Amino acid sequence: MIIVKNILFPTDFSPCAKQALQYALSLATLFKAKLHILYVVPRMNVSISAGGVMYPILKVYEDMEGKAKKKMHHLIPKRFLEQIEVNNIIVRGTPYVEIIKVAKKQNIDLITIATHGRTGISHALMGSTAERVVRKAPCPVLTIKHPEHEFVIPA
Repeated sequence: MIIVKNILFPTDFSPCAKQALQYALSLATLFKAKLHILYVVPRMNVSISAGGVMYPILKVYEDMEGKAKKKMHHLIPKRFLEQIEVNNIIVRGTPYVEIIKVAKKQNIDLITIATHGRTGISHALMGSTAERVVRKAPCPVLTIKHPEHEFVIPA
C-alpha cells in the first residue's frame, strides 16, 4: 500500500506550474495529504563588491518574496483549503537544490513538478530543474508537461 502524507509542489507561477498544481491538489485530496507549496527566489549572479550595491539586491529579493507570498495566497481555491492542509514555503537559492532540501526536511512522499519541455539549445543553456529533481529527489517525482497531449503509439 502506498501512503502519501506530504506532497511537495514547487512552483514558478507559470502556466505549466498551474497545470501541475491540479495534479498536486487532486492527489493531496485523494490521500488527505498535506500540500507543501514551494517558491524558490533564484539567486542573482551580481557582484556586490561595488559600494551601495548590497541594499538594492536585498530590496529586489524582498520584493520578489512579497510578490510570491501574494501569489501563493491566491493559488489554492477555497474548496481545497477546506479539505487539505497547505504549507507555503519561500526560500532563496538554486531551485533544484532548494527543492531537494525541502523534500528532505519536510519528509515529502511525492513531488509534483511542472516541466517546461525545453529542448535543444534552450535546454542546454538553461538546464532542467525538473530533470535534476527527478535524478536527486529522495522520493518519487511526478512531472507534468503542459499542455497535456494524447500519447499516440506509432504505427
